[in-house]
Amino acid sequence: MNAEFHPIKVVTHPITIEKRADGVQIISSQKALDDYARCWTDQLEYWAKKTPEQLFVAERDDQGEWQKVTYAQAVTRVRKIAAWLLTQPVSVERPIVFLCGNSVEHLMLALAGMYVGIAHAPLSPAYSLIATDYSKLQHIFDTLTPGLIVVDELAPYEKAIQSVCQDTSTPVVVIKGDITAQKISNPTLSFESFWDFPEAATVDTHNAKVNGDTIAKILFTSGTTGMPKGVMNTQRMICANQVMIHQVMQFLKDQPPVMVDWLPWNHTFGGNHNIGIALYNGGSLYLDDGKPTEKLFAKTLKNLSEISPTVYFNVPKGFELLVKSLKADSELAEKFFARLQFTFFAAAGLAQHIWDDLDALAIQYTGKKIPMLTGLGCTETAPSATFASVEESTSGVIGVPAPGVSIKLVPNEGKLEARVKAETVMPGYWRQPELTAKAFDEEGYYCLGDAIAYLDENAPQRGFRFDGRVSEDFKLDSGTWVSAGTLRAKFISAFAPFVQDVVLCGTNRGYITALIFPDWAHCQAILPHDLVETNEELIAHSAVRDAFKQKLVEFTKNSTGSSTVVQRILLQAVPPSIDAHEITDKGSLNQRAVQAYREDQIALLYQEPLSDLVISL
Repeated sequence: MNAEFHPIKVVTHPITIEKRADGVQIISSQKALDDYARCWTDQLEYWAKKTPEQLFVAERDDQGEWQKVTYAQAVTRVRKIAAWLLTQPVSVERPIVFLCGNSVEHLMLALAGMYVGIAHAPLSPAYSLIATDYSKLQHIFDTLTPGLIVVDELAPYEKAIQSVCQDTSTPVVVIKGDITAQKISNPTLSFESFWDFPEAATVDTHNAKVNGDTIAKILFTSGTTGMPKGVMNTQRMICANQVMIHQVMQFLKDQPPVMVDWLPWNHTFGGNHNIGIALYNGGSLYLDDGKPTEKLFAKTLKNLSEISPTVYFNVPKGFELLVKSLKADSELAEKFFARLQFTFFAAAGLAQHIWDDLDALAIQYTGKKIPMLTGLGCTETAPSATFASVEESTSGVIGVPAPGVSIKLVPNEGKLEARVKAETVMPGYWRQPELTAKAFDEEGYYCLGDAIAYLDENAPQRGFRFDGRVSEDFKLDSGTWVSAGTLRAKFISAFAPFVQDVVLCGTNRGYITALIFPDWAHCQAILPHDLVETNEELIAHSAVRDAFKQKLVEFTKNSTGSSTVVQRILLQAVPPSIDAHEITDKGSLNQRAVQAYREDQIALLYQEPLSDLVISL
């Protein structure tokens, strides 16, 4: 679309390129990293002095009313909790573990730990509430040896705690509700009891010892084997990353941001990037109790109907659901765009048609496009590493290195594998030295596992695009390489809106096939007058199969050879399993685990004669 963007100050900085004889390239930002705070809680105290009555964080109570905490109130609460923490069996070696999701209490307790140098580890609630064998949770507990466990309510977590916590002396903090344990013998206490705890002078003593090397939090990310790895996030990492963001998104300095955000704090996007943007800039964070699912998104819409954000962050599925609602509800759209300056997505690629719809809506309600930025990052980089310019941002574009970042490009099977060096890169994985050693190359660059490519080799300052995960690429039996990440993104876009995710198969086979996880709501919409009761019935319905067959034929027309042609697809009735390690804590598919767990399904894709379940060209 040719419409202008709303004017905000977003700056991407020039790069330098060093080319070596062996084909390796070093791409560095010409902009040095500005000074950054000693720790996150220094910023909290800064804003408590400068704007004490400014709203810091808000959350709906059981009656649906917003309960608000100012910066001044937050400092008081953090110091009280910190004093209590110093009396508990927590330490550098025994961090706090959060089994629950986002809440004001969660944030206050986490910041209190940071204030006195005690790390915390926010875990995906799914490990406790959805998983049944608790293998991932057990692995995490064994790795962490936590000194304190935090839950929002006790009853839903009792079975998990009883299963994985061998040390029954470890206290359990319950944020709300009954603290009477039914199944666990661990001591339990109510979060409300903290407010009667007196402040202690030792709080300031411990706070003074916190520095850039102090571990602030441990974020667990699933690797290709399915077992989580604990990424050590230091104060230096998370503070330096916010300054990087400042130096690119310079408009954040002009007005404290207002955010309505659901993104989970066990993931770096929500827990580092988004909390940090609010905290570092004296902004206001409204905790969204919704999620981008058909059942829970109504809560998000209610929140957005009351609070107009100035910046808005979400995952692609969230933007897809939002666009659908904004098209149908002009009052909601007016509220959403009333003061919106900027949007950003992460965790997966955003389909271009959703992006285009969002642009069209912005033009309809504001007269101009709202800038949406893209970039590249990961848990190990706290998270930001690159940013695109407003003008270059489109799905798949990652831009150029952020200030203070160097990207090493290493030729790898015809691609450029990206590695990162910056003050925002982790020191390593918690108590996993072998994995830490494997994560870095001989020059100290962290190996992302991603491939990137120039948008235009003749104009390198334009930056790069994502070129797939190196570990996901595979060879056909002809020796032809398949760029799985790139093909997967194109496939999902071409099959929109009927596909939630896809796993491409074909290692040492003659052609590419795919296991498809359907978007059930959109598939059901194909049959508005012919409701079905089960997933099996839905994917077997002739109208659904015909729709996928048509998409497959159209997709093939734009394919150029064996490395881009998907010849057969198989719709999956059973969603990915967290117990089988098919799905990571942030909801993305573990491609290898899916193929290992569904060997029988892959066999059907290559079966001769063709199975009736398979859709083929």
